[in-house]
Amino acid sequence: MDGFLVAKLISFWLFGFSTLLSIINPFGVAFIFHDMTRWLTPRERARLARQIGINSFIVLVVALFLGSRVLSVFGISLEALRIGGGLAVAAAGWAMLRAAPEAKNAPNAMDTAPIERMAFFPLTLPLTTGPGSIAASIALGAERASETQGVLLVSAISAVLVAASVGACVWLAYAYAEAIARRIGPQGTLIVTKLTAFLLLCVGVQIILTGVTDVLRPLLAAQG
Repeated sequence: MDGFLVAKLISFWLFGFSTLLSIINPFGVAFIFHDMTRWLTPRERARLARQIGINSFIVLVVALFLGSRVLSVFGISLEALRIGGGLAVAAAGWAMLRAAPEAKNAPNAMDTAPIERMAFFPLTLPLTTGPGSIAASIALGAERASETQGVLLVSAISAVLVAASVGACVWLAYAYAEAIARRIGPQGTLIVTKLTAFLLLCVGVQIILTGVTDVLRPLLAAQG
């Protein structure tokens, strides 16, 4: 691989990784993940974090390579994805914001089973890889597809590396959420959790507004 293709690979990876990491914000959402899984043991939480990281990688890869095709097959517009996903994100943020702190008992098989089933929904989708990251991945995939044939393979490799890097960050952030929460203390964890929940609510509302604006823009332009 010559220097030009290596530079392209690094450029694609840096742009995609920084874009998706800033939208997903795994280190902030990790506190919400910890709050939702406080009754799990460290080993169970680490296993769940690994599964969410793998799920996030799969979701991002599908969105990067097949996102626009999947939406068209089901007749779902990007605007509908943003509105529906924004509602889910806002609802999750609102529920976390209103939740009162409560003590959690020691885990048992009956307690952990529901959380294991929640590994994909809602812990992966839409809490971690929500409509914002999916929409950004679809946009990155569309930009990748527009490259010339010589750069297409490099951009495809970089897309996989982007998804793997983000998935690894999600895994690490969620796996060490308890250690970070223990270091800053219960009060600090509560403050960060509530602040992150409020930001999550705002992100959901912003995604909804973006979807509604995209729907109304051509209608207003037609009337004008």
